[in-house]
Amino acid sequence: MKYLACLLAMGLVAAPAMAQQAPEDVAKAALEAAPVFDGHNDVPEQLRDRYRNMIADFDFTNTADAPPNGWSEGGMHTDIPRLRQGHVGAQFWSVYVSAGLPDAEATVAVLEQIDVMKRLIGRYPNDLAFARTADEVEAAVSEGRIASMLGMEGGYAISNSLAVLRQFHALGVRYMTLTHSKKMDWADSATDTPQHGGLTDFGKDVVREMNRLGMLVDLSHVSEETMHDALDVARAPVIFSHSGARAINGHARNVPDSVLARLKQNGGVVMVVALPGYISEDQRVWYSRRQAEEARLKALWQGQPDKVKEALAAWDDAHETPVATVSQMADHIDHIREVVGVEHIGIGGDYDGMAAGPEGMEDVSGYPALFTELARRGYSQAELEMIASRNVLRVLREAERHTASQRDVPPIETPVKSE
Repeated sequence: MKYLACLLAMGLVAAPAMAQQAPEDVAKAALEAAPVFDGHNDVPEQLRDRYRNMIADFDFTNTADAPPNGWSEGGMHTDIPRLRQGHVGAQFWSVYVSAGLPDAEATVAVLEQIDVMKRLIGRYPNDLAFARTADEVEAAVSEGRIASMLGMEGGYAISNSLAVLRQFHALGVRYMTLTHSKKMDWADSATDTPQHGGLTDFGKDVVREMNRLGMLVDLSHVSEETMHDALDVARAPVIFSHSGARAINGHARNVPDSVLARLKQNGGVVMVVALPGYISEDQRVWYSRRQAEEARLKALWQGQPDKVKEALAAWDDAHETPVATVSQMADHIDHIREVVGVEHIGIGGDYDGMAAGPEGMEDVSGYPALFTELARRGYSQAELEMIASRNVLRVLREAERHTASQRDVPPIETPVKSE
């Protein structure tokens, strides 16, 4: 042994190569140490669409036979066994309702979604735990339960009222996506014609009040100008609960580099989405061409929907939908790491809010495939743990610290409408 040590010191023989962990093992170790804290899941919407919130007979241990709804075939992406298989330790459940509802109706509908999700969580106390704080998330995970937080998707549900916003927070809502698919009285959406050039003065007060309360400001779905206005005002980290990198996929729902570059100072995170049309540029372009063809056919065959349907089906047969992949999702993570750093990345699948996830990650059980791909690309276990949940927990704690510093700051008052 001494002779070998001498030869090694003299450089006359090579040191034996250290055993390298397989990517699967690195991913598994990371997810066991820091289970996924997913930013966005639309199970509440599915309960509304498929069951009208009548869940006495709903079985969350097996949703494979869930009835179809208007845009999805039978079966859901999420149930407790598949969450376990996917190493999901914490979940933001999206209490979303349609952006087409009038404000007052949306307020009632979101209250109904909070109610149905709390009822569902309460039915499975051995598997799910309602959480309001980072400490409660970590306590639930340590008990082997899936920490369940509420995120509200679409600020139209506050009905232009900071009082309503405060009451949603009191009910346990811990983030609000400022807009959804349509602009509102106080904020522009990424997918609608801009009206305000970002946030109005009231919209900026919404961000300030959310910071004071400790409700995370979610910038998925908002316009680029709204993103910048929110970052100008925010005094706590923001999140993108389910978005990708616009440099990789040009969809307006994704985050441009100009905004990514500002996240380092803000401390926020982009929770990378799995929705195929947002991660695959080929699929995004395919959808745009299909929409253009559908518009052309409707103009060509006015008043003849059967002909439009037949011709569009023929177009679909001739133009196969490009497949989205786990590798493409990893490309978004790579880009965000390159621009702003691994400290600003999380995961926000958007399961049960889309037809299916990327190939190999069709439902919530597929997260190990993504983390294995990242490990294959050289991400360390520590980096994978940050992406899985540690970054989001940091953001929650920083928001909570900011709230604690605002104890003596009164709520922002706004006059109610005259009777």
